[in-house]
Amino acid sequence: MSAAEGPLVVGVDTSTQSTKALVVDAATGEIVASGQAPHAVSTGAGRESDPRRWWDALVQALAQCGEAAHEAAAVSIGGQQHGLVTLDAQGDPVRPALLWNDVRSAPHARRLVGELGGPKAWAERTGSVPGASFTVTKWAWLSEHEPEAVRATQAVRLPHDYLTERLTGRGTTDRGDASGTGWWATGTEAYDEEILARVGLDPALLPRVVRPGEVAGTVRDSHDLPFSKGTLVAPGTGDNAAAALGLGLRSGVPVMSLGTSGTVYAVSQRRPADPTGTVAGFADARGDWLPLACTLNCTLAVDRVAALLGLDREAVEPGTGVTLLPYLDGERTPDLPNASGLLHGLRHDTTAGQLLQSAYDGAVHSLLGALDRVLDTDADASAPLLLIGGGARGRAWQETVRRLSGRPVQIPEARELVALGAAAQAAGLLTGEDPAAVARRWNTAAGPVLEAVDRDEATLSRIAGVLSDAAPLLERGTDPR
Repeated sequence: MSAAEGPLVVGVDTSTQSTKALVVDAATGEIVASGQAPHAVSTGAGRESDPRRWWDALVQALAQCGEAAHEAAAVSIGGQQHGLVTLDAQGDPVRPALLWNDVRSAPHARRLVGELGGPKAWAERTGSVPGASFTVTKWAWLSEHEPEAVRATQAVRLPHDYLTERLTGRGTTDRGDASGTGWWATGTEAYDEEILARVGLDPALLPRVVRPGEVAGTVRDSHDLPFSKGTLVAPGTGDNAAAALGLGLRSGVPVMSLGTSGTVYAVSQRRPADPTGTVAGFADARGDWLPLACTLNCTLAVDRVAALLGLDREAVEPGTGVTLLPYLDGERTPDLPNASGLLHGLRHDTTAGQLLQSAYDGAVHSLLGALDRVLDTDADASAPLLLIGGGARGRAWQETVRRLSGRPVQIPEARELVALGAAAQAAGLLTGEDPAAVARRWNTAAGPVLEAVDRDEATLSRIAGVLSDAAPLLERGTDPR
């Protein structure tokens, strides 16, 4: 480990599949140590995970960081959004957490939207039209299906809240993650008591919303962790808001993240309120806004198609008219929670590589369809699209995004941007800087730029036509659950 020029900070990314920890030099952004540990997700009727395994994974990841973690002056947790964590009076999980990609609450989402004024009213009130991913719908599902769990619940948290609370002993969250619950009003920046009353949730069970730059607490005594007692703990935030910090995003710069889910987002100084529900009007972790659209099916869906075809994920061939909508887990954008994959235009001369390319095209089409709604009207249309996430390293993903977007595409060299963003937030506590300015000082967005090519309008139009024609079938769904 090289000698650090400044104090060390720890940034954590607790995602759907694993927890990653980075020890970072706050002065230079150099990663001096790292660790990672997996945690299991159920694959039964829903998508659930035991929060205690997140803590175990955090302990393991920090142990891999060695002595560097002991020297950290501050820590911050970035975490998967929307998950519903229910705790008993002792702070233990009542049941496994319902994760963001558990779509069993889709009927409750539709019912809640209808009961409280419709999509436009929800968008104006909370910034978003809640779908099955949002925490409020999961609480409604739990209330109907597991009332005994609701009665046992003495605290309701999000995934990053749970870990932060175990660090500090205090129940806190931040505005970025709170804005993805469906019960936090973006206009007033406070919990919405009418929505909470509608779903029967006592606001006393919710964490305090810590302001940007405020200290959430300090590390309490714990024999599991390498931190010294009194180490500063930052508010933390949701994964997308943390990645925005990690990139040092300025207003209007578009981002496409290719991971288990796909997202497009940009920082905005205008509070978003999309009545169509395509764009979620999230807050960011700094005091601005983070309009965002998310798809459920991204790299895992395309990799599954490659596996079914017996192909390497890069073994694509130019298409000849075949369309594949890879909605293997239902879909959030477009809002089709019970949909399954759909293949159209298959012919004798269609090759396996063309089928694989059509899966890439279908996944990217969903994201690009939301990008114009995400961006402000005064955004620079020629600005490079920042491509991040695991898929961003794949040539097939890069070329598909480039061809279907018609934009230059920049691939930041920095990895683990959620953990880096959390580290920048922790560094901001020490220096008094805006965390995004910290990340810009670290030069985290630097990377090669692929020049723009002509936008493939023919493919975009063909996919849009198939989606429109198949809408009744997709909305009806084939999900047996």
